[in-house]
Amino acid sequence: MFLIEKLLVKQEGNLRSFLRRFGYAIYLAGIATAPLVASAQQQNDNHAIEGRVQSSNGEEAGVWVIAETDDLPTHFIKIVVTDDEGRFLLPDLPDALYKVWVRGYGLVDSKPVSLRVGADITLKTFVAESAAEAAQIYPANYWYSLLEVPDASEFPGTGDAGNGISEGMRNQAQWIDMTKQGCQLCHQLGNKLTRSIDHLDHLGFESSTEAWHYRTAIGIRGPFMSAFAGRFGRDRGMGMYADWTDRIAAGETPAAPDRPSGIERNVVVTLWDWGNESSYIHDEITTDKRNPMLNAGGKVYGVDGGHGTLLELDTETNEFRTIEIAVKDNADNPAVTRFAQEFPVPSVFYGDEALWEGPADPHNPMFDELGRIWMTTKVRGNILPDWCQQGSSNKYAQYYPTRSSSRQASYYDPATESFGLIDTCFGTHHLQFAGDEDRNLYFSGGGDVLGWINTRLFDRTGDEQLSQGWCPMVVDTNGDGRISKPWNEPVGRLRNTSEGGGGEQLVDFDPRLDTRMSPGSYGIIVNQVDNVAWGGGTEFPGRIYRFDKGSNPPETCITEVYEVPIIDGEYEGFGPRGIDVDNNGVVWTALSGSSHLASFDRSKCSVLNGPTTIDSQHCQEGWTLYEVPGPTLKGTDVKADFHYYNWVDNFNTLGLGENIPIANGSGSDSLQVLNPATEEWVTMRVPYPLGFYSRGLDGRIDDPNAGWKGRGVWANYGTNFNWHTEGGKGATSKMVKFQIRPDPLAN
Repeated sequence: MFLIEKLLVKQEGNLRSFLRRFGYAIYLAGIATAPLVASAQQQNDNHAIEGRVQSSNGEEAGVWVIAETDDLPTHFIKIVVTDDEGRFLLPDLPDALYKVWVRGYGLVDSKPVSLRVGADITLKTFVAESAAEAAQIYPANYWYSLLEVPDASEFPGTGDAGNGISEGMRNQAQWIDMTKQGCQLCHQLGNKLTRSIDHLDHLGFESSTEAWHYRTAIGIRGPFMSAFAGRFGRDRGMGMYADWTDRIAAGETPAAPDRPSGIERNVVVTLWDWGNESSYIHDEITTDKRNPMLNAGGKVYGVDGGHGTLLELDTETNEFRTIEIAVKDNADNPAVTRFAQEFPVPSVFYGDEALWEGPADPHNPMFDELGRIWMTTKVRGNILPDWCQQGSSNKYAQYYPTRSSSRQASYYDPATESFGLIDTCFGTHHLQFAGDEDRNLYFSGGGDVLGWINTRLFDRTGDEQLSQGWCPMVVDTNGDGRISKPWNEPVGRLRNTSEGGGGEQLVDFDPRLDTRMSPGSYGIIVNQVDNVAWGGGTEFPGRIYRFDKGSNPPETCITEVYEVPIIDGEYEGFGPRGIDVDNNGVVWTALSGSSHLASFDRSKCSVLNGPTTIDSQHCQEGWTLYEVPGPTLKGTDVKADFHYYNWVDNFNTLGLGENIPIANGSGSDSLQVLNPATEEWVTMRVPYPLGFYSRGLDGRIDDPNAGWKGRGVWANYGTNFNWHTEGGKGATSKMVKFQIRPDPLAN
């Protein structure tokens, strides 16, 4: 062993292949660890493991050191980055036996070494021998950047009888938006499973295109995927993906990502497994959006949309439990959700097994100031109550009756372990609290209307009808400062005057009237400066809206709508999904289609209402777009990353300052953090297990006097399909905590 170690130090480059062939086997047999460990000694137990990483290139800076264990109630992982000299320190490790190993761009994963806290070790790793070997651990968006979309000259599409591109595809930007907001809506594309069709070889398809037709129809989400795939022009769209996987199978690899540098080397990532292999944990929550110290040090929560449950993780004991979400006793409430119905093409991994069951179908949780977790859930069947509909005495129904409500509202009180269930006339999707005295809770997902619950009134009366309200989204296009009936009605979700735009066409537009719009109802946030709600849709190119219910709703409700800028016929950006607002009232949205974080400052607008607002392009000056880092799609200048949502760190929970916007790098295994003042980015990567697909996130301050250890930002693996992540079938979802130390060795 001494001889091997001595030769390794002097001539490691010459022995690399030999040691990789034989040294690993020796290690696994328990005979020797010399090829991996140059030195290891037990130090005083400081709940840390420290040391350095070396390869034949010398000290390896900017690579990840990963410690994981199954000795705790749930699988636990801690990840740090080496400093400029290849040194590392894994802090705050519970007492357990850990497997410690190295992953880094340009390297192959080292074999794990079994260590306990207090160890000081030198880890040996090896340089990848080919581009293909190195690329296996690249983030999904680097592989997705190899996708070759149709040339801009091929649009608008001419249909099946022409170039195969759907006539509904008006331009290349719209096509790219569909590859993201359509095809990446539920899961990451570019990870190992999706960039290959090897797992379908046994089915004997005659072509890769045929295989892609099949794979977009399989399993629980098959009908959903198939519908989106058809929007391209099915053969042309599937041909694009078939070409992508064929080129990868033939050996094409993406450019190498940069290793973490600067502040990125100070990031500490902690992960806990929770749920089971079929859990679809859509979102998490740790505290009140308005008060990051609420629930300090407490249990953290996630909603399992697949199973109708709430997950509760105790990060002190490292264990979680599952809480079934209550529903009302309603005869037409099915025993399973709409996702668990029969699907036409069996899953490759689970056959025709209905993995998702549970009538509550939760989507998004949010803490209130009393420590309750409010959620958008299904509390009843599909029949809308009479009091929501035309002919009701309810003033909101008289003003604008609703038509459907697929989800409603509920809350869970950890103090009493009880649920409150509230039927709503409007649909619910995301939810956010205002800071007003009524503790109004606003909801997206209402389609043509935006709804809210006066939670203070509900707590006092228990009356769900009295406590809720809703309004259609009507814009003051006649410029008189108020909304009055009758108004111009849109017809469907059609285009405005900009080619490919996302507005409505109007029948017999009358400039003397106001105009009802349907800008989409996906994201929602409340500006705490004036307690007015903002929301946004996901249609192309995308719009956000400002909704003020006024002092006497529904009569005083008024909406403003702002579309992402189109200048000289060119889209500045497209595809808003998430939405948040900073302490100054500036709205932030992730443009998932064009891979930007965009801010909108209403105070810069010279026009807020009047006839020119009909196309929603009246305040281009309010927008500022920041392009997210990463590779571009092949042959375009559009980045390959996908951003499911975004969030603003208003209270410095991460330690980088207040009013810091963060985009979910759902396609890049990361959270993307922007400093608006310097326009610099910090990428907080989750390198293991690959497939970190985040949706929501939030930040909490557990102890404002504890420095970096008292702060953190939280997110979870929100993919629909855990078997797409590294580890494959059997892998579970995870809760993830991000912290930033003052330096890579801080403990």
